[in-house]
Amino acid sequence: MHKFIFTLTILLAATSCFRHSSADEQSGKGGKADSDYVVKDVDPSLFLTGDSRVKVSKVKCKLSDGTSTMCLQIESKSNPSDHEMGPWCPDHIADGPQDGGIWLNDGKVYDVDGAFITNLSSFFDDSKWQMYDSQGNVFVTKTQEDCEKAARPDVGPEYANYCVECLPSCVANITQTYRIPITPVKLSSPAGLGGNGRPGGGQGPPPDRQRGDRQSPPPNGDRPPGDRSGPGGGHGGGGHAMRGIAFNGVRFDAPAPVDAILDAYTLAPFDDAGGHINPAVGYHYHAATGKTTEIRQRDGHAPMIGYAMDGHGLYALLDENGKEPVGLDECRGHYEETRGYHYHVDAAGNNNFINCLQGAVAE
Repeated sequence: MHKFIFTLTILLAATSCFRHSSADEQSGKGGKADSDYVVKDVDPSLFLTGDSRVKVSKVKCKLSDGTSTMCLQIESKSNPSDHEMGPWCPDHIADGPQDGGIWLNDGKVYDVDGAFITNLSSFFDDSKWQMYDSQGNVFVTKTQEDCEKAARPDVGPEYANYCVECLPSCVANITQTYRIPITPVKLSSPAGLGGNGRPGGGQGPPPDRQRGDRQSPPPNGDRPPGDRSGPGGGHGGGGHAMRGIAFNGVRFDAPAPVDAILDAYTLAPFDDAGGHINPAVGYHYHAATGKTTEIRQRDGHAPMIGYAMDGHGLYALLDENGKEPVGLDECRGHYEETRGYHYHVDAAGNNNFINCLQGAVAE
């Protein structure tokens, strides 16, 4: 059994709070919280521990700023109990939206159905896209070996125009362990995040890179069709790739590397929950689509969907009236008295959750 230990930060909150001094932040008008700001203790009961898929416990830990504290340790099989995984790739160009997953492009979410596969050459303005045969059968990876080969940064030409999917059976024995501090510790300045991908969507490779140029593999983190990051969450690009964790124990990850995926003329769809699978870390999310467990807020505020690496709460983008929060800081966070400092995730089509971290993370 593979076991990867990732450190994630969770905040201990509920009854302890500190006086906040900024009137703008108290009103929820944005800006980052001061060093004396209200925090909410993590509630372990929010995690779905009804079966063996998720286990939680409290352990001693050290944070990235040197603080010694207590963390919530979360052991997860990355097998969500609150929704089904898949489907990802349709089998035939006549298949409907229920037979495939989604693709994130330029801030929008598209159904990967048969019509989408048929239209790839127009969608990406490139005549080399042809992901189905003369009978309308879609070229789909079928085995774990196919999945692993198609996920390589130097994927061979034999997998060009393949719809890449890894199935749950490929990662049934993976267990991951995450740690998030029970009480968040604010940093003097925001910490950058690692991982690759390009928030904002999958518009194709950048202008200075042509498809087929595979001399430079993607940085550490998610590689098509998923993450190849090592223990610790794939700390490529100067910070943690992992953004947070859902209540079902599945990780919220760095933006998917859509440039690398499209460069190889492959497509690695996400399911309707915004997740897909790779052989290294199992099932994980690249978008929040409302399919995971959400904690409704009594005042109509956007629901809580999990915790960020630094222990601050992660909340959905829209409130009960369908409105986005105002005055978010550079990390997509803000402060208000009821929930303290917390983040709001990005729109699903942007292939992104949050932009940086205001708190220290567990080492």
